[in-house]
Amino acid sequence: MIDEFLAQGLPDVEEAVRKAAAIEIMPRFRQLAEHEVVEKSGPHDLVTVADRKAEEHLTAALTRLLPGSVVVGEEAVHADPAVYEALRADAPVWIVDPVDGTRQFVNGDPAFCTLVALAQRGEILASWTFAPALEELATAVRGQGAYVNGRRIHSGSPEPGADLRVATAHPLYTTDENKRTLARLDVPGVAARPCGSAGLEYLKVARGEMEALAFTWPSAWDHAAGLLLVAEAGGAQSTVDGVPFRVDCDNALPFAVGRDEATTVRIRDLLRGV
Repeated sequence: MIDEFLAQGLPDVEEAVRKAAAIEIMPRFRQLAEHEVVEKSGPHDLVTVADRKAEEHLTAALTRLLPGSVVVGEEAVHADPAVYEALRADAPVWIVDPVDGTRQFVNGDPAFCTLVALAQRGEILASWTFAPALEELATAVRGQGAYVNGRRIHSGSPEPGADLRVATAHPLYTTDENKRTLARLDVPGVAARPCGSAGLEYLKVARGEMEALAFTWPSAWDHAAGLLLVAEAGGAQSTVDGVPFRVDCDNALPFAVGRDEATTVRIRDLLRGV
């Protein structure tokens, strides 16, 4: 069933993602009322009516497209953490972040996106990264390459001798221990900065506009779409214990994502203190 869907159903997913953004997200961009923005765990962890409505829209649309599938969405898991366990089960899973970069969205910054990935038994099979305010759609299907607005992209390798541009977990969302680990990237030859929307940072690596990422949190909705996109563009990823990050397992953190294998290993080893 899943193979048939991957062969025939992908345009319908793209349509669903675009429609959710057109109906639930973009009409609220730069139009949010104060009561439509709520704190979750703290002042830097925000959710808006656009996040909630877009996830509801996508949940209905995606499960209708693929009967028997389930959704693991950021807002659903916030309401009921047990929803996350679907990633470890056998049914196909849609992994959804309705507005990745909510802080940017709330501030009127166009650098936000909707992230959707389709996975089964921990394997990411297809992904969609849609930045509606930037009019960019990045897609990937396992074994079929990575594309932006229909044009194939390749991550390539860094220029010899150039600094490695690295986006890292933002200080607002890291523990003191995380900060100490990420500080290991403060070495000659590495130019690190805090990340914005995780999905758009993955896209920059897939395009070769950034060399690497270093993330300290495991939430599947932030990573699933981007991990497949980077892999299909030619990049690599590794947790600090030397194995790939998986959405259905507990992972050793942080983990590194790079334009190529050598870059990934370099950043991973710095994070390990090697």
